[in-house]
Amino acid sequence: MTILQPDSSRHPCFSPEAHRSFGRVHLPVAAGCNVQCGFCDRRYSCVNESRPGVTARLLSPEEAVDAALRAVAHMPHLSVVGIAGPGDPLADATRTLDTLATLREALPGMLLCLSTNGLALPLHADALAALGVGHVTVTVNAVDPAIGADVYNWVDDGGGRVTGREGAALLLERQEKGVRRLKTLGVTVKINTVVIPGVNSDHVRDIATAVASWGADLMNCIPLLPVAGTRFAGTASPGPDMMHRLRAEAGAIIPQMRHCTRCRADALGFLGEDGRLEDICCAPPATRADAQEFGL
Repeated sequence: MTILQPDSSRHPCFSPEAHRSFGRVHLPVAAGCNVQCGFCDRRYSCVNESRPGVTARLLSPEEAVDAALRAVAHMPHLSVVGIAGPGDPLADATRTLDTLATLREALPGMLLCLSTNGLALPLHADALAALGVGHVTVTVNAVDPAIGADVYNWVDDGGGRVTGREGAALLLERQEKGVRRLKTLGVTVKINTVVIPGVNSDHVRDIATAVASWGADLMNCIPLLPVAGTRFAGTASPGPDMMHRLRAEAGAIIPQMRHCTRCRADALGFLGEDGRLEDICCAPPATRADAQEFGL
């Protein structure tokens, strides 16, 4: 297989310089999830909220590709098309891979990326690399199953839900295997870690050490956003001082992303903008020729 040469200089999430010049679009095609995190609720969309997992609606692969074509035709600064939910893209692997395959054909110059919890990553790492997905984000919230048991409600590998340390250990095993495989294929890997005070906040350095040993390129420590109805709804978000300290400690081990805006699953435009795919729903139909005009 041809080893990829990912271009992070055009990826706003992987380069602190790129986010000022390049934008991204997220396509919400994957509804299902195989891990239930204690802080996550994807069941609703709030117009005033920007967080992972939230989308106005689910798109079919065909609708998603059309939306991507519309987006790049009307926003030539877009450099990345990603799939980050609203569930886990690899829990809905057929929909995700079909979308990516069509995108690769329609937009050969576009960067493709994906965000996953990593449970199914070993099964699909080769397929992602073959499609030219050069950037993958894996969310790793614990590298000790005892701590992971406090983060995850359950893990489902297709044979039923596994809870506690057993579920957390299974997820960790798959995450390590998947990241190591991606790195042998030349894919650039970012690790997201949701910092939960009193649960994994004293564990961030250990996570950084572990994922660096797997070969990960970048780490993004994200403060918990308490969501009503979840197990951590009453847990306060870590403050700026804690996040600064944790990023500094982890940064001595692996480079840190410090400009994350916790994008929705239907985000559109520059990081920090509140653009969404529905913003272009009334735009004229796009064609591949439109995209090719911008070298995509």
